[in-house]
Amino acid sequence: MEWVVVISVLVLTILSLLRINVIVSIIVAAITAGLLSGLNVIESIEMMVNGMGEQANTALSYILLGAFAVAISYTGITAILVNFLIRVLTGKKTMMLLAIAGVASLSQNLVPVHIAFVPILIPPLLKLFDEMKVDRRGVATALTFGLKAPYVMIPAGFGLLFHQTIVDGMTENGAAITTGETALAMLIPGSGMVVGLLVAIFFTYRKDREAVPGAGGSEANFTAPSTEHVTFNRKHLLTIVAIIGALAVQIAFQNLIAGALTGLILMFALVVVPYRKGEQVMADGIAMMGQIAFVMLVASGFGNVLTETGAVNALVEVTSGFLGDNKSLIAIILLLVGLLVTIGIGSSFGTIPIIAALYVPICLAAGFSTMATAALIGTAGAVGDAGSPASDSTLGPTSGLNADGKHHHIWDTCVPTFIHFNIPLVLFGWIAAMVL
Repeated sequence: MEWVVVISVLVLTILSLLRINVIVSIIVAAITAGLLSGLNVIESIEMMVNGMGEQANTALSYILLGAFAVAISYTGITAILVNFLIRVLTGKKTMMLLAIAGVASLSQNLVPVHIAFVPILIPPLLKLFDEMKVDRRGVATALTFGLKAPYVMIPAGFGLLFHQTIVDGMTENGAAITTGETALAMLIPGSGMVVGLLVAIFFTYRKDREAVPGAGGSEANFTAPSTEHVTFNRKHLLTIVAIIGALAVQIAFQNLIAGALTGLILMFALVVVPYRKGEQVMADGIAMMGQIAFVMLVASGFGNVLTETGAVNALVEVTSGFLGDNKSLIAIILLLVGLLVTIGIGSSFGTIPIIAALYVPICLAAGFSTMATAALIGTAGAVGDAGSPASDSTLGPTSGLNADGKHHHIWDTCVPTFIHFNIPLVLFGWIAAMVL
């Protein structure tokens, strides 16, 4: 039973590397986990489908955030940002990647649209990337950094949800801690992501690279979205008001759906977007974010199979049972187990409640402090997210970079982000567990 997680995640990884569609890969991996646990194919599928509802909140959030992002782009305010980037950063590849990482970081804490900004901001820049021979793997790494590092280290916006999840998971299992303490605990693991980003930008992907037509599975004709000159006006000011309103509601109620819905309502109430455009805005939002939302649903079903069959519990028990009181070895094993589980489930937010119930008793028995335990849980939850085929942190960048069919999800997004973020996260997470 303890090998079910390992084998099923290997199936998911191998199929993805062989360029099999990520949804098909997740379904096959879930069925594999079910069969190895003694279920038949039909029972495995039913268990997967039953578990899909656990990410319904996330899926609906993404659809509404997509619609909100479309409404924002309708005003032309994103064209101002794109034009600025083109004007200031043309010919400056390193600064371009750093700027993209910075803009992406704002999507987690300041402008709460999460990954929904990527399909709007990145496609207009693809022609510039090609002209400058920018390595798109570097762009994917910069985007994923911005989608992960802020919430890992900063307890605001999406980060508040992440850190509160750690607090709730630990408190429910007998280890009281505050969000302020989890933020301090996650600074060391988060700094590992900063190191990974700098290595990717200044070393790994610094050289010129030609994008390959059809690399992403299609060679459809692509016309870059218009970036005509736009001057700041009243609509843009009201758009900023709507963004602030969405952020305020999200923070106040810790609910993405309420925040996105507030932003949408304000966009129409303030007549920033004409009411008659409502159907089109929603349709475009669904078209933009629907596939990602569905992947998250299927990934949740896979996670349900792993947890309901007891595979995750068995893996933790068998790996912790022979470690004794060797804190150094316990820390690295728990992080690697978190890597396996999170790559399969594809959501650090969804993984933490699962692993907290298993990790807290082990950590307390081994003599880890509450902050060291928080660092282990938070890092184990985040460590597989960047390189997972089913993670929003990888699906988001691909949705923008593959608009012209020249960027492969696995080889150009997942593999680079796995190397540059998951390896440093494991190393720095282990250091945090040892020194806190």
